[in-house]
Amino acid sequence: MYRRTTTMTCARLARSLLHNGLPSSSRAAAPTRVIPAARRAYAFPAAAPPIHQVFNRHTKWLQKERAAAAVETSRTADYLKDEVALRLCDRLLDIKRTYPKVLDLGANSCNIARALVRPDPDPSPEHPISEPIASRISHLTAAESSETLLYRDADLPFNSEINMTREVLTDEETLPYEANTFDLVLSSLALHWINDLPGVLAQINNVLKPDCAFMGAMFGGDTLFELRTSLQLAEQERRGGIGPHVSPLADVRDVGGLLGKAGFKMLTVDVDDIIVDYPDMFALMQDLQAMGESSAVLGREMGGIQRDVLLAGDAIYRALHGNDDGTLPATFRMIYMIGWKEGEGQSQPLPRGSGQINLKDVLQS
Repeated sequence: MYRRTTTMTCARLARSLLHNGLPSSSRAAAPTRVIPAARRAYAFPAAAPPIHQVFNRHTKWLQKERAAAAVETSRTADYLKDEVALRLCDRLLDIKRTYPKVLDLGANSCNIARALVRPDPDPSPEHPISEPIASRISHLTAAESSETLLYRDADLPFNSEINMTREVLTDEETLPYEANTFDLVLSSLALHWINDLPGVLAQINNVLKPDCAFMGAMFGGDTLFELRTSLQLAEQERRGGIGPHVSPLADVRDVGGLLGKAGFKMLTVDVDDIIVDYPDMFALMQDLQAMGESSAVLGREMGGIQRDVLLAGDAIYRALHGNDDGTLPATFRMIYMIGWKEGEGQSQPLPRGSGQINLKDVLQS
């Protein structure tokens, strides 16, 4: 079902388819003479550096609420979020620790909780049966701004297999937790909608206990490049210009720097492409809407995309990117990140230049 650049084929889709200048100059009685306003000799410092707003957080909340309200459609479209949550949680298998308190930030419909209770997560010939990762977690806090999405699956069986509390956040960009609270923070497919990503990463570092890890997964740079280029060419042809229909995303080269600036140590950042095949462009866009992943860019054109642009976009998509079997591939580039909060006795990387083996010799052997 998957290939690594992974392809997910969704057969079900075959059936559906963002001066203070001088005040009005005071004028003297004579109309030809202007008296300038007095100039201030002092200034007030800003309380905090300005945050560049890229996304409309209220629009994103509405999209999630509306998507989750259609319960069965939303569940059917969760294939991507479930897959990414599984891949993120698999990284916990390499860390032999227990976690008394864990935070799932931007929990969506609790996809990480479902991944944590999966049976036999680490099978091997010697040990074909392994304990769920949830057996190493005492308590999971699932935090999400959309209440409808967070509680969508509260009646499903996996809830009884993990000690979990759901918390509705006023805003996922402000964490209401004390410092040194959690032994692990996880986040799957939520950070790409954050305006102040450096600030949120710093808050995550703050709520972690010393020498504890943050693991996250987010959409990155080339995600949906096929859809992006096809719509841009279609709009250029039909309307003589282009509009933002796919949200801007962080590049993998930036993520390590952001983690470092937030205070994390021993960083690991890697990339994985998940390619999903769709019968047409309309099926892809309908699934994005059902996932709550439609664009929420500030200043975007309101209303739906014009029909002639959509038809032209689908034709261009097929011509440039179509598969031999008539389906259309959509690439979701996943950026996985791991960072550790600094702590006493923490392992440290060897100093630069201390290596004893030349990598060039290894690659040529």
